[in-house]
Amino acid sequence: MIIDCHGHYTTAPAAHDEWREQQKAAFKSGASAPAYPSISDGQIRETIEKNQLRLVKERGADLTIFSPRASAMAHHVGDAGVSLAWSRVNNDLIARVVDLFPDYFTGVCMLPQSPDTGLESSIAELERCVGMGFIGCNLNPDPGGGHFTSPPLTDRYWYPFYEKMVELDVPAMIHVSGSCNPGLHATGAFYIAADTIAFMQLIEGDLFKDFPELRFIIPHGGGAVPYHWGRYRGLADMLKKPTLDGHVMKNVFFDTCVYHQPGIDLLAEVIDADNILFGSEMVGAVRGIDPQTGQYFDDTKRYIDALAIPAADKAKIFEGNARRVFPRLDAQLKARGL
Repeated sequence: MIIDCHGHYTTAPAAHDEWREQQKAAFKSGASAPAYPSISDGQIRETIEKNQLRLVKERGADLTIFSPRASAMAHHVGDAGVSLAWSRVNNDLIARVVDLFPDYFTGVCMLPQSPDTGLESSIAELERCVGMGFIGCNLNPDPGGGHFTSPPLTDRYWYPFYEKMVELDVPAMIHVSGSCNPGLHATGAFYIAADTIAFMQLIEGDLFKDFPELRFIIPHGGGAVPYHWGRYRGLADMLKKPTLDGHVMKNVFFDTCVYHQPGIDLLAEVIDADNILFGSEMVGAVRGIDPQTGQYFDDTKRYIDALAIPAADKAKIFEGNARRVFPRLDAQLKARGL
């Protein structure tokens, strides 16, 4: 199988986005948000069939691990109540997509991580979504939206949530949302910076001694990490940490949302095949056609197909690693005889 570990519902029905604007306006004015609109199965089908499903079939993938639009999570908007309501309607929409297209999509949830609040609501929402068949979550390391004021991922602030992740046997993709910092373009700067910062935080701490079963996917090819692999190996040495293969890489995985062949070539040369999961993030951050190749930037399967690596390693990247990192996905597929 070809399993895409990184897909977002970037084409949600217009009524969903319109309600979000009404919710934000109501919060600003001190009023209650209106009732969430009625969205038909037909509206959902249209948005998926014309977009993600069409591209999945055209590009030769089989299954997408699907979550709400990352840039719209916007945990910094409103308060904890606003964030919880917005998380729930987004996750419910993902559940409906999965119910309508169970052969092509499986769900990953967003969390109501309002800044300066505890993680109780996030734990409850993770439990609710796993109960609906979701296989993981997106964890925002900077809910403040580009100011990096949250505790590092190794801080005990996060431990109750990690305990629930381990209990439920689900991984988290470390994924920030929109940026409210004008100096950080969301997808070109904030995302890549956050990916890189998260990896360095994991090097500095000893999180996986406390949680040896915890699993994180760092998206967008790991940010700057593979390109600066020698720097991080050297920093681990200077900090008197074990080598990276034992210190973090039993628990950390990178996706292939790197939108050119040389970047994928580097990723595969530097990072062990056991730590790479196929991902495209389509329809997502980079949607155009590369004038140098005539192909879509985010058609990342082409880059994996072109890698000069053993077929067994490609099988790991396309399927095996996703089934290992997402045990609930593996169980779902086995239940379907796959």
